[in-house]
Amino acid sequence: PQQYPPPNQNNPNGHHAMPQQQALPYQQLQQQQQQNGRQQQHNDSTATSMDRRQVLQQVLINCGDHSNQQPQTEQPNNNDVASQQSNNNNTSQQQPPPQNQAPPKVEPTITSPTSMTNQSAAMPTVTTARENSKPLLTCSPDEETEDGRVRNQEAATKIRDAWIYKQIRARQDEFTQYKEARLFIGSWNVNAKGKDENLESWICKDWDTGAPPDIVAVGFQEIVDLNASNLVVDNKTQQRSQYWIDKIRTTINAKKFSNNDPMRSYTLLAYKHLVGLMICVFVKSVHYHRVKYLHTDSVGVGVLGMGGNKGGVSVRLQFYDSTLCFVCTHLAAHRENIAGRNADYENILTKVSFDVGEEAVREVIQSGSLRQWASGNSSVTIPDHDLVFWFGDLNYRIDESISLEQVMEWSNNGNFKDLRINDQLNLERAAGRVFQGFEEEELTFKPTYKYQPGTDHYDVRPDKKIRAPAWCDRVLWMAQDSEHIKPISYERSEINISDHMPVMGTYMTTIKDVIQSKRKEVYEEVMKLLDKYENQTLPMVGLSAIQLDFGEMRYEQTMTLPIKIHNTGKVVAQFRLVPKLDEVALCKSWINVNPTYGMLIPGEDEASINITITIDNDTAHALNTGREVLEDILILRLENGRDYYITIRAKYARSCFGMSVDELVMYAEPIRNIPLDPIQRAEYTDNHMNGGGNSATAAALCVPKELWRIVDAIYQKGLHEKDLFSTAGIAEEVAEIRESLDTGSAFGDFQVHSMTEVMMSFLANLSAPIVPTKVLPQFYIDGQSIQSASRRFLEDLPPIHYNVFVYVISFFREALMYKDSNGLSAGKLARICCNCLILGSQGVTDRGGEVSADFNQMKTNMQLIMIHFLETSSI
Repeated sequence: PQQYPPPNQNNPNGHHAMPQQQALPYQQLQQQQQQNGRQQQHNDSTATSMDRRQVLQQVLINCGDHSNQQPQTEQPNNNDVASQQSNNNNTSQQQPPPQNQAPPKVEPTITSPTSMTNQSAAMPTVTTARENSKPLLTCSPDEETEDGRVRNQEAATKIRDAWIYKQIRARQDEFTQYKEARLFIGSWNVNAKGKDENLESWICKDWDTGAPPDIVAVGFQEIVDLNASNLVVDNKTQQRSQYWIDKIRTTINAKKFSNNDPMRSYTLLAYKHLVGLMICVFVKSVHYHRVKYLHTDSVGVGVLGMGGNKGGVSVRLQFYDSTLCFVCTHLAAHRENIAGRNADYENILTKVSFDVGEEAVREVIQSGSLRQWASGNSSVTIPDHDLVFWFGDLNYRIDESISLEQVMEWSNNGNFKDLRINDQLNLERAAGRVFQGFEEEELTFKPTYKYQPGTDHYDVRPDKKIRAPAWCDRVLWMAQDSEHIKPISYERSEINISDHMPVMGTYMTTIKDVIQSKRKEVYEEVMKLLDKYENQTLPMVGLSAIQLDFGEMRYEQTMTLPIKIHNTGKVVAQFRLVPKLDEVALCKSWINVNPTYGMLIPGEDEASINITITIDNDTAHALNTGREVLEDILILRLENGRDYYITIRAKYARSCFGMSVDELVMYAEPIRNIPLDPIQRAEYTDNHMNGGGNSATAAALCVPKELWRIVDAIYQKGLHEKDLFSTAGIAEEVAEIRESLDTGSAFGDFQVHSMTEVMMSFLANLSAPIVPTKVLPQFYIDGQSIQSASRRFLEDLPPIHYNVFVYVISFFREALMYKDSNGLSAGKLARICCNCLILGSQGVTDRGGEVSADFNQMKTNMQLIMIHFLETSSI
């Protein structure tokens, strides 16, 4: 890297000014959507009503069983890669060789996604941090002393380290000089191809005009066929990995680039493979002596949630004094399987872990480089690194609402703007469901998949299954300091032997280079300050409140109240939330606490502990059935001191959302009037059924009155409205409509789109779906069997569910009479029915978090039955 002035030396920001990326103005995107006369609707079966509002007006996001094995490395003399990697259960470390063998030294906060309220609302925010009610983990138990005090020395040490890191990080500019390092990231799904291809146009495209990168990280997918033999035996992966490593080494060390100068050549740091996946990382030999704490890991998330046909391989290292992590992944395929890809990402993000050792952790804490270390061990995860690059065949496609023909036309004509708007990864990131905190440069090249191998044309051969073009192959990044990664280029190569085109990105990164003597001085000053207070008496804190009453909470409402904590003693106060006796969780699931631990020195400004409660669908269901009450007690433990008990309570304003239709039909009165307490509810029911009150429950209804009211309101508003059931409603109106349904009050002058959104949300969030999984047809349905299958399906439905199903289908038939003006079709309504009536609030996934193939087939059968009911004259 090239050194440039540290902070406070002609450049107060501590780094060079870099050109800003060109963002697509939201107004321009909105105008384009209006000109096209179309709006986007996300088809993810698990999406909530909030998700729909976000996805309908989406904007581009521009920027952004472990199989632990010993990493493969090589000496900087560019000999062959080290011996065959060994399989074991512990992530291993391979240090670079002693300096006398290396070349000569040469100095070289979580934001929830914003709901879209109307066509002109602000664009959604991508989540930039991962915040959870995550407790401080310790291996040793709490110990009670003779005087009744409780202490955990390990917890105290971890909290102490975290505080030291905070102080060191605040002063890191005093002992850190910053350098620029150029990184190349490449990814290619080779489809088990590869022979004599020249890789210069991919890896070395701009080396003649720009400086060669300091680090080259390349990932491959499908280096072998993903068949059962290779998945079980994995006997060809090593051979093919070696082939591609040799190809890359030969390419980047070519004489035309290095002039046979050892200092301009590249050395392989490590590689990792998993069936068809392989990642390799090279570094310029001049920097080899500044690389350490090198580790690799792999995670399979394919067959049975652990197979290597899908998964991730990763390499992490410390480059100078910055920590870098490279992750190459191959996620779930198929255009409709968005949830599977999201689950694969979360699985890999959660499971990848590197046991770097306590020495490495201590060093990065002293340098202010570790984001957080509170897990109680010496392992670090992907987000713990200063710079993270995630790349590979992520398999996200263009949204299913866009026809194959339209996608093909946009791709061939270079209409990248509409493609970006409908790109599934952009949509999922904007909704905050995946790659939170990551960034990506704007996509300005043709989709990289699916090509006819050996040509520059998308594969439209009649004997092959035609796929809609998509940007399956991507490069994303994340940095603790967003200014420390600046994209230079993001493009694709035109090597056409595979059905994927390679992608590559070049990035200018800011790397830390710690001045050890100055760091030691700062570290000693911090430790002296800490020691001054640790040698005194017991800690004491003051809390602004020990009881929090959130008042009346409604369905899908979130509220946060703070508790102020300040150090009232003369010593350091370390605090943390701990679980109650015989419990594991810190609090009930509907409560979120941030932070869960901390440290205050005397005189330090008071800190806030934010208590957030959320009434989601699961919580509402538990409240409606009497299995939950909005009350809990939090235990705040002061290390080497006393425990504080904080009472949390709220009152739930009962809602029809999250209930079952079987219970809703029992009440003619508004559901808000029905007591939550089971005993009070039973007394209420007995009084009304015995002639008391207005006989609210004297006779069961055919369908829930709430459903009848909303359907009737939509009918009155007009079924001819354009884009009915496709346009999101206004958030404020949706909340008011929901309140009217719960209280029985009259509807206001609301938009019909707000009404339709409430209807879909009501059906999708029932505690039990209208169509139970057990009645789904499990056999193949064709034109000859559709009539009998439909009749058998109706006969198997429970009575109330039958009534609701027939009622909804009849209403949708009425809506289809206006299809010329409202844009509806039987197919579109069938998909809506499947999402709302079949999945309900639960969804159906296997242990790996993916929707099972059998369920997908049953869902397809139900779509055929839905279409049959919608297109026939009677049920």
